[in-house]
Amino acid sequence: MIYISRLALDYFRSWRHIVLDFEPGITLLQGANGLGKTNIVEALEVLSTGSSHRTSNMLPLVRRGENKATVRANVREMDVRGGSDMVSGKDAGSETNGDVVTYEVSIATKGANRGRIDNGPSLYMRDIVGRVPLVSFTPDDQRLVSADPSERRAFLDQAGTMLIPGYADCLHDFMQIARQRVALLKQLGERDGDLDLRQASLSGLEVWTGQFIDKGVELTRYRQTIVDEISPDFSDLYGALSTDGRGQEQDGDDFEERRVSGVRSSGGADEGISTSHAEGAGLGREHQPEHSAELRYVPSFEEVLSSELPQPEISRHFQRLYPGEVARGRNLIGPHRDDMEFSLEGYPAREYASNGETWTLALALKMSLYRAISRRRGEKPIVVLDDVFAQLDETRRGKILDFAAQQDQVFVTVAAVSDIPDMGRLRRHAVPCKVIKVADLQVFDTGDADSRGGVDAVDASNHDEGVA
Repeated sequence: MIYISRLALDYFRSWRHIVLDFEPGITLLQGANGLGKTNIVEALEVLSTGSSHRTSNMLPLVRRGENKATVRANVREMDVRGGSDMVSGKDAGSETNGDVVTYEVSIATKGANRGRIDNGPSLYMRDIVGRVPLVSFTPDDQRLVSADPSERRAFLDQAGTMLIPGYADCLHDFMQIARQRVALLKQLGERDGDLDLRQASLSGLEVWTGQFIDKGVELTRYRQTIVDEISPDFSDLYGALSTDGRGQEQDGDDFEERRVSGVRSSGGADEGISTSHAEGAGLGREHQPEHSAELRYVPSFEEVLSSELPQPEISRHFQRLYPGEVARGRNLIGPHRDDMEFSLEGYPAREYASNGETWTLALALKMSLYRAISRRRGEKPIVVLDDVFAQLDETRRGKILDFAAQQDQVFVTVAAVSDIPDMGRLRRHAVPCKVIKVADLQVFDTGDADSRGGVDAVDASNHDEGVA
């Protein structure tokens, strides 16, 4: 397994400087809102995927008044042989710690974002992302179902960086080509009276359009591969998550009423989600409810799905759209307009799903990504649970905790340790669990939290492991 043993932040969001040491198992980041606990797990997400679910613009990640933010993490690989429990640390065989690798990403207010491995030469950030697999569960996950397509494209891009080597390069190249093409379209819209400049721009547009199509087809096929891989698990997981502990379906009658009456969901009171079997593994079709869920990729270049050589047909679309693109100064088709569609019994979930169903769909999506990463990489990704307990009732919080207890390393943000419904669950699983009080960076075992409220604390920034 791999785990993050140390994290150092400089000028990241609210943090000026912070160094934290971690171990396998569960780490609770505890503190009131506004103290920066979510910023810590956001830094892990940026290190893993090169992006944040909280913003599409990287500039807010840099502390106000500074010109650069840096995230550095020591990542350790632990090889436990003889069938021992890697999460609990029980010694059932020989244990070998692999080399520690230090990954670093820097977000700049001006210029390119950079990366570095083991204090080596400066690299592009896209050369770093995807090396530390991570799946985060957050209150914003509902937006993956209900919000604009840009949210779902961002999910696909994060998934791609962890599942497909070369995805980050492909995405970067496509976006760069798209910007060049937009610049030419705007020039053509401004040069009606200059024939020479217009002809030069037209010639340039033809070249960039060809590159736009080729790179767009490559990106579309990558995204289709991602959806093809996660969609079977997604359907199975939704079936398991939408049944209660007795195998009874939740929210099914409510959906049937809305479907028959044609009434679309307004996202009312949170009905919650059942995670009865939500360990992220062993969730089979026997739990499939009557109202099944499906996931479908909806590419702008739809010809990619039906043709091995779609470029000529896509090129004809651009010829037809040329006047509109020049008038608007925009690329009217391409992967930047892709979507991913959730459906319940064939009906669009974005329009018909209740609040509880939306939560279940989003959770199934993230767990299907977790499965895909585990399957492709042969190791469990790091899991982040960012303020998710506040969104669920006590029973369902406990089921999420059971899922967390089976992972190699989990980061959980909570306002108070009491937000965790049953700490005894962790003890039954024999999972190591530490609490970091974000207000003063004190660290203590959950047993200390239960009995003494955090006495015998240790300063998290004074451990002896170095960060390059």
